[in-house]
Amino acid sequence: MLKGGHIALGTAAIGRPVYINIKQEDPDTEFSLEAFRKKGVEVLETAYRKGVRHFDTAPNYGLAEDLLIDWIKKKNDRSLTASTKWGYTYVADFDPNATEHEVKEHSLNKLNEQWKVSKALLPHLKLYQIHSATFESGVLENTEVLNRLYELKQEFGLIIGLTVTGSDQVDVLKKALTVQVENEGLFQSVQFTFNLLDQSVATMKSELEQLDSPILIKEVLANGRLIPNDDYKSYAPLYNEMKGLAKKYRVGADAIALRFAMDSFKNANVLSGASNEAHLTANLKADTFSLAYDEMDRLSSFAIAPSTYWNERKELQWN
Repeated sequence: MLKGGHIALGTAAIGRPVYINIKQEDPDTEFSLEAFRKKGVEVLETAYRKGVRHFDTAPNYGLAEDLLIDWIKKKNDRSLTASTKWGYTYVADFDPNATEHEVKEHSLNKLNEQWKVSKALLPHLKLYQIHSATFESGVLENTEVLNRLYELKQEFGLIIGLTVTGSDQVDVLKKALTVQVENEGLFQSVQFTFNLLDQSVATMKSELEQLDSPILIKEVLANGRLIPNDDYKSYAPLYNEMKGLAKKYRVGADAIALRFAMDSFKNANVLSGASNEAHLTANLKADTFSLAYDEMDRLSSFAIAPSTYWNERKELQWN
């Protein structure tokens, strides 16, 4: 059973050598796939040792899904749950300098192709998601795809969900929650971006709380923008507020950001995207405290317009 109210591990950072983030250093020209794989397993083990029991992955996360399949079967712990997605294919071939990293395709053929691999996560696989559903891809009106997802739900007892991204994520979510197959709402879980900067999905809190299954929150650190730095001087007041709270609760600014998301949606699993033990340990400190009402109010005041947030995100590079 998939439970909410916890920190889960998103596996994108342990499955491919680069991700959309604030550039910190040049890609490693001596990249070793063997060493990268070993490091990924170490992060999974650290997460498990520290109490993480849900892991979110996808085929376009490089080797992450295969890594999780092997690892979760070896652990043989029935308390472990997983979610994965379909719709994107990884094409960078682990080249940190690749110009193209993933290709999107929301076709029935792609769903069936990727399900053949992803189903190896069973019986730990509880949530199967359309990856980055959009109006443009037409996936929410593709009856062949929707019927196939319903078949998988019925046959394997899966929760069917979707992930959304972009400035219109709220509109896509609203559309998704109206989709029915056999007079049943198809989507009973959603994964969306929510953080101190983009708080737009908060307007749907009541609808999301009515879903049968927990929701997942991604990009709570805004691709690194919520780690205090000199690149975003306009966020200085927010950084100062976060630093003050971090000092009070004896945690890092990252834990404040994660806690804000956790306290905003009580039945959510908030994803840590940590790629190493130190970052994961720091993230998990968000589970050691709760923010007061007045602190939540102050942090909520730093929200920016979704269009501003996503235009700024488009400027970030794969690194």
